[in-house]
Amino acid sequence: MRSDQWDLVYTPKHASWLNMVEIEIGVLKGQCLDRRIDTREELEREIAAWECERNAAGARITWMFTTEKARAKMSRAYPKLAPLEPLAKGS
Repeated sequence: MRSDQWDLVYTPKHASWLNMVEIEIGVLKGQCLDRRIDTREELEREIAAWECERNAAGARITWMFTTEKARAKMSRAYPKLAPLEPLAKGS
């Protein structure tokens, strides 16, 4: 395989980017793909038009899942740590 066939893409270590992608796919499905589209060409045109409208509208995702909410919901994955005791002087 030639090196010009590869695209390196930065992927964040956490999953919030994936959640945002899933939200956008859900919006695309509800606003654009809620009907039968007969050809691939028509599908590509419809998605491109939807994307242009979405970008022109400045659509954004409001991320509301805070670290505190994550810890409360997934407490087993985020164990509480005991507070650190201060170091003694001269240590």
